[in-house]
Amino acid sequence: MAFFNEATETLTRDKLEALQLQKLRAMLAELWQRNRFYTAKWTAAGVDPRDVGTLADVARLPFTTKSELMEAQQAANGSFGTNLTYPPEAYVRLHQTSGTTGVPLKVLDTAQSWDWFGRCWAHVFAGAGIGPADRVFLAFSFGPFIGFWSAVEGAHKIGATLIPGGGRDSLQRLELMRDTGATVLCCTPTYALRLAEVGRESGFDLTSIPLRATIHAGEPGANIPATKQRIESAWSAKCFDHAGASEIGAHSFECEHQPGGTHLIESEFIAEVIDPATGAPVAPGQRGELVLTNLGRWGFPILRYRTGDLVEVNHAPCACGRGFLRFEGGILGRADDMVTVRGVNVYPSGVENIIRKFTEVDEFRIHVRREHSLDEMDVEIELCEGADARIVHSIAEKLDSLLAFRPRVHHVGRNALPRFDMKARRFHVNREG
Repeated sequence: MAFFNEATETLTRDKLEALQLQKLRAMLAELWQRNRFYTAKWTAAGVDPRDVGTLADVARLPFTTKSELMEAQQAANGSFGTNLTYPPEAYVRLHQTSGTTGVPLKVLDTAQSWDWFGRCWAHVFAGAGIGPADRVFLAFSFGPFIGFWSAVEGAHKIGATLIPGGGRDSLQRLELMRDTGATVLCCTPTYALRLAEVGRESGFDLTSIPLRATIHAGEPGANIPATKQRIESAWSAKCFDHAGASEIGAHSFECEHQPGGTHLIESEFIAEVIDPATGAPVAPGQRGELVLTNLGRWGFPILRYRTGDLVEVNHAPCACGRGFLRFEGGILGRADDMVTVRGVNVYPSGVENIIRKFTEVDEFRIHVRREHSLDEMDVEIELCEGADARIVHSIAEKLDSLLAFRPRVHHVGRNALPRFDMKARRFHVNREG
């Protein structure tokens, strides 16, 4: 049986930091002169990674950005770029980013680093109280996008039964969950709501599935209070958030003591929080951009990676007993997601939190446009069958109170808006013309 050791989760701060430093120094020694991407970066910056003697010394190393990784890969003319520590034949897995805003980044793993990725997901499952008695359903069609591929390895680590749900439509997935007695659902928050919608429209009884937990990744939502509540109400199960990325790994998870934010897996990651504009560290507890260094993915390492995610760190003890730091409220948004409309800073997650409080809403879409030199925000609302269309006026009033300007809220017909199995794109900005 697969075994998962959770001992690192309860280490004291001193022991945890000593473990981080030990792993960091070992990784830096391995990468120096072997990994061309980082050797070139460090040489250009005039730093020798072998001189890193404390965790504070990490700040001497240069930041890494996704654009750098992309440029290095694109310049390689068809190969996988320079951020590979070992020869190509040492790699056993290839995945890629979702590519919703450009050319996807290809990410390779050795057997050792893929095992590390699975251990990280084991922390995610353990945080939700998932164990050998559970049956984990992955509502995910397996392609090159990392998605829930690593959840397969995580389920193996904790000894849970894994039920793959690819190659089926939504109703067929519901039926398979019922027939196999699934107790855990893994998917995007959007798709959890979509499955519940399909169940309602087809007359499928969701209570026939013995679900007790849902675990979400791939997009914001599970940390947005109204969306989390909507998922829990639809499924009568506890909703857990998880954050990660193809290039960095599965880095944080929610435990059973909610609300308490998401725990960073500090045995496998080092976190910094910086001012997005200056790159300087922010004061403890202040909001800033998350910078991560992973410690176990030596084949495709990421050091001081600017994630673009906004977080607030909380070091206070958690009732679960874990010593890992927490991101208060989870990932709060992205530094590049904020849109200024009529002088007001608009965050998509804040808008979603308002709209999802209206249980009559099945789906929505937002467009920001420039009309006659003035920004306009249009909100399209698709309601549940039989809902009173006059509810859109109440939605408009709530958004007005949040944003300090009144968006134009429109009611659209049933199935007029797109549905999403994976990452949803509901917020669109087009100021051209």
